[in-house]
Amino acid sequence: MAYVLLGIAILAEVVATSLIRSTAGFTRLWPTVGCLVGYALAFLLLAQAVKEIPVGVAYALWSGLGTAAIVAIGAVFLGESVGPVKLTGIALIIAGVVIVNLTGEQH
Repeated sequence: MAYVLLGIAILAEVVATSLIRSTAGFTRLWPTVGCLVGYALAFLLLAQAVKEIPVGVAYALWSGLGTAAIVAIGAVFLGESVGPVKLTGIALIIAGVVIVNLTGEQH
């Protein structure tokens, strides 16, 4: 169940981050409300998930998957460029997440 909560937390954080531009510096009400609610939900669920998942593993998943998702959303929906260097960086982040998860439970 903790990984389900973490997955929902990552999704909420990605949605909130995706809304930042549309808040226009937090001057537009509904995008701002959506953004803040998304972040609040994300942190609430992350806090619940780390009761059972080691913090390092949870944060590696949170940051790695969230970053990859935001880059994809930026490219597909926001017209941001994605070149070989950016793709290499995302691949390295994902590789880091995999390594942390493979070794996260060992002492």
